[in-house]
Amino acid sequence: MSKQLDAVTFGEPMAMFYANETGPLHEVFSFSKALAGAESNVATGLSRLNHPTGYVTKLGEDNFGHFIAQAMKKENIDTDNITFTKENSTGMLIKSKVVTGDPKVEYFRKNSAASKLSLVDFDEAYFNAAGHLHVTSISAALSKSCHEFAVHAMEFMKRQGKTVSLDPNLRPSLWPDTDTMVNTINDLATRCDWFLPGLGEGKILTGLSTPEEIADYYLARGVSLVVIKLGPEGAFYKSAEGEGYVDGFKVEEVVDTVGAGDGFAVGVISAMLEKLPIAEAVERGNAIGALAVMSPGDMDGLPTREELAKFMQQEV
Repeated sequence: MSKQLDAVTFGEPMAMFYANETGPLHEVFSFSKALAGAESNVATGLSRLNHPTGYVTKLGEDNFGHFIAQAMKKENIDTDNITFTKENSTGMLIKSKVVTGDPKVEYFRKNSAASKLSLVDFDEAYFNAAGHLHVTSISAALSKSCHEFAVHAMEFMKRQGKTVSLDPNLRPSLWPDTDTMVNTINDLATRCDWFLPGLGEGKILTGLSTPEEIADYYLARGVSLVVIKLGPEGAFYKSAEGEGYVDGFKVEEVVDTVGAGDGFAVGVISAMLEKLPIAEAVERGNAIGALAVMSPGDMDGLPTREELAKFMQQEV
C-alpha cells in the first residue's frame, strides 16, 4: 500500500548551476549547484510546511540525476516514484547573477530523461494515495508523452474526488508556437480546480485585460477557484463563494525574482489543504512570494512554518 501524501506533483527537476559573480555567463567561472524546477520548488515548499509531498519523474542514471534525488530526500520529498534510465540524461541549467531585474537562464534539457515520462510510468496507487495534484504547463510542454501523462493524471485525480491545481508557468520557448501553447494550457485548465495565472499570463491565454474578466473566463469553463497574481500589488481571487483583492507584502529588496510564482502556489495550495478561507490562502501565497524574491536561490526563500508565521506577524 502506498504511503499517504497530502500532495503529489510531476515534471522535470534539473540540476542548476548559478553564478557566484555578475557578468555574462560565458565569462563566469564560479558557480554553485542546486536543485531547480517549478514543480520541485512547489514540492519543497509544501514539504517545509509539513505537507507530505511526492514527486514523480524520470532521471538519467548520471551524477545530476542522483544529485537531484538526494536533494529531494533532504527536503523530505517522497521519491518512491522516481525512476532512473540509462537511455537519456538529466536536464540542467545555468543562471546568471544580476543586481537588478531577472537573471539570464540557459537550459540544457532537450530529449532529457524527464521528457520521456509516459503513461507507462503512471502508478494509480501512488497518485490515489495523495489528496492533491499540482501541475504546471511546463511538464505538458516537454513532449507528447508528458502531455498525455498530465491529462491522464488530472483526469484520474478528479475522478477520485481529489483536488487539482494548475500554474500555467508560461514558457513560450518550450512550445512550437503561441497558439499551441494557449490552446493546450486552456484545455488543461478545464481539468483543474484551482488555476493560478499571473495577470500577464492571463492576458495572453484569454485575450482579456482585467483580473475580473480573466477569472470569469475560467470559472465559466469549470474551474472552481481562480487566483491571479498581480506582482507587488498582491493578487485577485474569485470563486462561487466570493471574490476580492488581497494586498501584497512589503519587500525591502528584490534579490531574485525566479521562484516567486512557485512560492505563491505553495502558499495558496498549503492553506487550501488546511481548509483556510480563500482570502487567507491568497494572503499566505503573497507572503511566500515576497519571501521568495528576497532570497537568491529558487528555493532559499521557501519558509518553514515558524519562519512563515514570523514574517506574516511582522507585516501585520
